[in-house]
Amino acid sequence: MSARSERYLEEMGLAPVWKLRGPKRALGPGIRDQEKKSGESRSRAPAVLKPPPPRRPPQILPPVPGLVAAAKLDLADDRAARILRMDWPELKTAVAACEACGLRKTCTQTVFGVGDEQADWLLVGEAPGAEEDARGEPFVGQAGRLLDNMLAAIGLARGENVYICNVLKCRPPGNRNPEPFEVAQCTPHLLRQLELIRPKLILAMGRFAVQALLNTEASIASLRGRLHRYQGVPLIVTYHPAYLLRNLPDKAKAWEDLCFARRSIAAL
Repeated sequence: MSARSERYLEEMGLAPVWKLRGPKRALGPGIRDQEKKSGESRSRAPAVLKPPPPRRPPQILPPVPGLVAAAKLDLADDRAARILRMDWPELKTAVAACEACGLRKTCTQTVFGVGDEQADWLLVGEAPGAEEDARGEPFVGQAGRLLDNMLAAIGLARGENVYICNVLKCRPPGNRNPEPFEVAQCTPHLLRQLELIRPKLILAMGRFAVQALLNTEASIASLRGRLHRYQGVPLIVTYHPAYLLRNLPDKAKAWEDLCFARRSIAAL
């Protein structure tokens, strides 16, 4: 191409012009074999893994007075005082052996919680169902799959910066609603989980989780779309996945709640 043609292209905004260096040199059998081996050795080279992000050092924290007051707990109660000073292993052992409300006698096993114990997101449900009771993990089965899909839609995954638990650690018979006495007996366990995790945001799912955390009888519909606080931790109210399976039109509202939660935690 002449210099004059290149000037025209430059004035038209089409420069610079990429030029071929010449015809590609044919490779002999020996050279091709050498390059093939070189490519195979490169493909077998170990991948360089990125170091994991730094994690907060684990802390054994004393009970927060504000949390105790909000839950109407008395530290003079020896049981509550002991629970609110436990570390993770002690707390898990205490939950597995707890018979304070009587539900342990009728359930298969306790459902403590699962996930990242230093998570920014804490999801709190109501009580274990039949499948949770059988497997010992919260939010499994059809409701659990829906929750996993909801988390994936906002870029989260179970166990990765997410911790999931219930207000009650034992399944009520026949999946009946939790009774106030049962919630009261399990509240110290839940409070200690909150204190040890120290999340940046709490997602309260379902009426009983909302009542336990916000100490209110207000409906979920009236509490949605607002940023509440539980002892300084931002809290967002939404529907329980099991409820959404029975009320499909409210899935759109739950999606709005998740988007609101994602915006809220990003602004922290």
